[in-house]
Amino acid sequence: MDIFKFWTICSANSIVLDKTQIENFERYHKELIHWNEKVNLISRSDIENIFERHFLHSLSILKYENMKKKACCLDFGTGAGFPGLPLKIARPYIHMTLVDSIKKKIKITEIFAKHTGLKNINVICSRVEDLNNDKNYTNKFDYIFARAVSRLDNLIAWSKELLKPDGKMIFLKGGNLEEEIKTSHQKFPKIKIEEIQIDLFGVEWFKKEEKKIVVVTF
Repeated sequence: MDIFKFWTICSANSIVLDKTQIENFERYHKELIHWNEKVNLISRSDIENIFERHFLHSLSILKYENMKKKACCLDFGTGAGFPGLPLKIARPYIHMTLVDSIKKKIKITEIFAKHTGLKNINVICSRVEDLNNDKNYTNKFDYIFARAVSRLDNLIAWSKELLKPDGKMIFLKGGNLEEEIKTSHQKFPKIKIEEIQIDLFGVEWFKKEEKKIVVVTF
């Protein structure tokens, strides 16, 4: 997939990007390939599929969630910036905090973030659990994101103190989640969980691989 097909598929799924945003994605794509030769940010087998399996996967959230302006967002276990940085590029009015415990990865992701030229991006080297000990982050976030980080019950336990009372956790996961959802309900009886099959017009990969969005509210 090239940048033009990426742009077309975004538009076909009501994810509207302007020229500057597309240029940011193109630069992000080139830098990700460059730095991945030095630090293992994504699987080498995914290099040919960055637009589809990383950028579109991150942006799929926007098909199902209309993020409010100035929303305060956290993406933990962000790795090379997914899904937080694509979301920030597409919705520059949100405030995004990117967190990862691996220093060499988060340093490179900070470079990616700076090169967007966007304001209100914060990059932190930390485990998300450790943010719970900092009162500056208690009940701070409207949205908490994570992609392929851990089991659903772990994701909730690690970050629930950071979420605003009316906030949402939105996790990108895959496969059969029945057991994870059941366990999460047992551990956190008051939560509500919505499981959404990602279905983007023009890309079959998400349905074929059972890629899903899981929305958790309290």
